[in-house]
Amino acid sequence: MKMPVSAEMLIGDSEWNQLIVIGAASLGVQVSALQVAQFSAHIRELLLWNRKTNLTAITLPSEVAIKHVVDSLALALWIPPEASVLDVGSGGGFPGIPLKILMPSLSVTLIDSSRKKNSFQRHVIRTLGLVNIAAWQTRVEALSANPDRIRGGNPAFSVIVCRAFTDLAHFVEMAMSLLAPAGKIIAMKGRISSEELADVSNLISRLCQAGTVLNSQTISYNLPFLGAERYLYIVSVP
Repeated sequence: MKMPVSAEMLIGDSEWNQLIVIGAASLGVQVSALQVAQFSAHIRELLLWNRKTNLTAITLPSEVAIKHVVDSLALALWIPPEASVLDVGSGGGFPGIPLKILMPSLSVTLIDSSRKKNSFQRHVIRTLGLVNIAAWQTRVEALSANPDRIRGGNPAFSVIVCRAFTDLAHFVEMAMSLLAPAGKIIAMKGRISSEELADVSNLISRLCQAGTVLNSQTISYNLPFLGAERYLYIVSVP
């Protein structure tokens, strides 16, 4: 598939909407017209706020559609319905908000250390009228050290995700104390170096030796239209 390069493309017009529908379908994800309208509302607010607040360096409508929205939806195949999802370092609300739009049964918590980004996330949640989703200004390290801070005595999440947030070993180590039994950790990466894989493999080996049973796998996929390779690194508790 070739990326449309129409200079007249606008967020939410028919051409942009088709990018979302076709791009998502190429990854095995079906989206409704209502969901596409919600995606476009999110992105319009993102680009509006971006004029004053640094939320994204990606502003071309076609690239925003694929690199932010469709890429976020790639996670949907690995997240069960009604999962409790923690999105670490959510930034402009990716992947957590598109996932919530796509799968309304999810319970989603977005965290980011930036006050401005957290304010934007809350604004989008209110604007779209989304329920069972919250945004908190905190760092995953702080949450990992004090898990009751957000979830009030029930600190476990069944799925913990991040997108290009930090190195794999650091993310997995911080996420483990927040993970529910039989849960999974999913890191979205543009690339994974051999050193990064070695570090996280060593961490998982140490955790397994200490009695924690973990499985890990690396999934690769290509972003539709762009052909750029992306990776999901998944750690699951059987």
